[in-house]
Amino acid sequence: MKRRTMALLVSLSVGVVAGLSSLGGPRAVAATLSKPAISEDASSALAQMGTALRARAFSFHAQTIRVYANEGGVQLHVVHDFNVTVRRPDRLLVDGTGDDGPRKLIYDGKTVVVSMDDGKEYATLPVPNTIEHMMQVVMGRFGVDFPLADFLTDDPAKAFLSGVTSGREVNTVTIDGVPCRHLVFAQPPGIELELWLEKDRAVPRRLIVIDNSLHDSPNFVAEMTDWNFDAHPVDADFAFTPPKDARQVNFSAFTGELHTGDSR
Repeated sequence: MKRRTMALLVSLSVGVVAGLSSLGGPRAVAATLSKPAISEDASSALAQMGTALRARAFSFHAQTIRVYANEGGVQLHVVHDFNVTVRRPDRLLVDGTGDDGPRKLIYDGKTVVVSMDDGKEYATLPVPNTIEHMMQVVMGRFGVDFPLADFLTDDPAKAFLSGVTSGREVNTVTIDGVPCRHLVFAQPPGIELELWLEKDRAVPRRLIVIDNSLHDSPNFVAEMTDWNFDAHPVDADFAFTPPKDARQVNFSAFTGELHTGDSR
């Protein structure tokens, strides 16, 4: 799956997490293209989403499915559940579990901690003092995926459209009784994005990312629920105390362990 170079980073599998890799690839291609052909309805929907997600504090739940190839080249699917808590500008908690065990990312404004196996193994890294710049460091330097990371940036609409060349609204559908706007976008060289936004609140409800250069399809699916904009997280929610006999490792040791979000 594509790692997007952010107009920053979000998938942290969810994702989130997010175009934070190199300055080449899709972003470089997009720079040579004309102004993106984004329809007025799609642009309006994303602008509303961006406004909603720039709230100072919120939380949500995400279930993600992503595709990866094992050592034998067999395409497998791994499922994760994440509870994400955001307090802008400098606090983030991603608490996840899945087919490959529990993991957390905890950011307190100065340090990011990534823990595995209920904290029995963890790594820390000093980082800048905003969520966006923290994600730039973690994703750009170590290749760690955040789930649905575009939605956690300072400008979620702009981050989501990074490298996108066209987009439009398809129709309105109902997901679990909630009317949602169904949007589709294209990003060279072969990325297709489908995004469903709740019609009233403009929060993401579903995201599918397909990379047509790969044999598996879809490559990433996320269902987002339980959006809470009345959350009041305190500093203690973003603190990490390692359990007794926990093993601290080098942060780079986790690079291959944490591909849990949308890595567009």
